[in-house]
Amino acid sequence: MDNDNKDDNYEKYCYLCRRPESAAGKLIYMPNNINICQDCMQKTFDSFSGGGMQFIDLSNMPNLNFNQFTPVNDIPKSQKVKKKKEKEKKKEEPEMTLSSIPAPHEMKAMLDEYVVGQEHAKKVISVAVYNHYKRVLTDTMDDIEIEKSNMLMVGPTGSGKTYLVKTIARILNVPLAITDATSLTEAGYIGDDVESVLSKLLAAADNDVEKAERGIVFIDEIDKIAKKRNTNSRDVSGEAVQQGLLKLLEGAEVEVPVGAGSKNAMVPLATINTRNILFICGGAFPDIEDIIKARLNKQSSIGFQADLKDKYDKDDNILLKVNVEDLREFGMIPEFLGRLPILYALEALDEDMLVNILKEPKNAILKQYQKLLSLDGVELRFDDGAYHAIARKAMEKKTGARALRAIIEEFMLDIMYQIPRDDNIGRVTITREYIEGTGGPLLEMRGVLALEQEN
Repeated sequence: MDNDNKDDNYEKYCYLCRRPESAAGKLIYMPNNINICQDCMQKTFDSFSGGGMQFIDLSNMPNLNFNQFTPVNDIPKSQKVKKKKEKEKKKEEPEMTLSSIPAPHEMKAMLDEYVVGQEHAKKVISVAVYNHYKRVLTDTMDDIEIEKSNMLMVGPTGSGKTYLVKTIARILNVPLAITDATSLTEAGYIGDDVESVLSKLLAAADNDVEKAERGIVFIDEIDKIAKKRNTNSRDVSGEAVQQGLLKLLEGAEVEVPVGAGSKNAMVPLATINTRNILFICGGAFPDIEDIIKARLNKQSSIGFQADLKDKYDKDDNILLKVNVEDLREFGMIPEFLGRLPILYALEALDEDMLVNILKEPKNAILKQYQKLLSLDGVELRFDDGAYHAIARKAMEKKTGARALRAIIEEFMLDIMYQIPRDDNIGRVTITREYIEGTGGPLLEMRGVLALEQEN
């Protein structure tokens, strides 16, 4: 009986396309413990017969009985995959309408709850997304076709580019695919084709093509596909990838592999129209600051009111002055930039912004630790000096908000390890001295706290 129950937890998968039986449908059992789905079997027969032989004809052949092959129970577990637990049926999502899309000011207010600072970026993305979905839902207005509002955001690492896009997709409840441009290569070379971007979006939409066609695609590290300078080798992951993305950005019908990263004979294809898919590209564009400074100095280097050459050297937010010309000089081709009409930059994070990131967002890192310790009945507090000490340490690492998590994990390790050992501890206060390594946290016992509350 036990063995039967264990077998019930597994399901067979297609030997060719690797889809489990729950996704591929009823499998055909072949000799040597091989299972093949009907789609792959049909494609195999088509490749031999030139399309003239239909799979349905095989079931009527008297000498070919698929049920006489290897019994199901004899298939070893290595030929099976674990069954996915059946998810509870989700409530039907309300259909997106013009009245259900939050207005730009409402969208920005929702972003404010999760994203600290970046006021200009939040305003731009709210207006662009609002206009895009108005365009999608109305299709045309008085026969005037509205162009897509694809975006290109420039910002230093850790400034919140990906987090902004994730939050906006969650607010709108639309499928989101986040992909990395570094893995994209020209067709025919090892790496991902540009169509793999849409394959991830289709997977995020549960293979619902109609739902995927209203989704958002975020292509991160877009600066990595800039044209390479002074190179004699073929640039298979630079300008060629930009050229390949042009048709996706503007709008085209593209055949996308379902459940795989690349096309092959055994993978089913779905056709997706990218006309209504919103593309957002982001990148840090390292060293573009030098290009911006050179342009600004060139503009104001002649005459009595000429600026000093080092005027912009200490400007941490020089990226806010970026324009299309700077990106062209960096290596982005004009045709690519023309299909990303909305260009904006994110501010570099200063100490005060990092302190606010620790405290203000709904899912702030410190709030997560406070929640974890509250489950043990312990209150976690931070004094103002501790907030600024953490922010200063993060500024030194120069990786933006990403540095906060590593720093907090480091000093919270001992606290999270020691607290469950002593049931008498009721409150822990993190101090500046503890963060800087010159002191320890303040521990208060439950009995003392109880007396304070009584008094």
